[in-house]
Amino acid sequence: MPPLYFRTSGHLLVCQGPNCQARGSALLHKALWNHLERQSLAYYKKGGSLRLTESGCLGSCSFGPSLCVYRRRESGLQEAWYAAVDFPLAARIAQAVHEGTELPAEHQYGPEQQPALSP
Repeated sequence: MPPLYFRTSGHLLVCQGPNCQARGSALLHKALWNHLERQSLAYYKKGGSLRLTESGCLGSCSFGPSLCVYRRRESGLQEAWYAAVDFPLAARIAQAVHEGTELPAEHQYGPEQQPALSP
C-alpha cells in the first residue's frame, strides 16, 4: 500500500546549519512546529496545509536563523527567503502561506530583495 499523500499549500524550511543553530534556529523550528500543530496549520491536521522541515545551510550564515518558503501560485512556484527570523515573523509567514496572502516583506532577501540587515 502506498503512503498517504497530503495536499499542501506550502513548505517552510528552517536552516539548521551551525551558525543558524547558534542563533536559535532549533528553538525556532520547535516553536513553529508547535504553533502549526496548535493552530491546525500542519498538513496532516484537518484544514491544515503546511509542511515544515529542518534544512541544511540556506546560505545566509551571518544573518540566521534563516527560513525559506516554497508555495504554489497560479503563476507557478513562488519562493521567498528570510534572514534573522524570529518566532513572530515565522508565524506571520506561515499564516500568509496557509491563507494564500502576500508574504511579509520584513527580512526577505534574494534576487528581488536587498537585505536591510547588518551582521
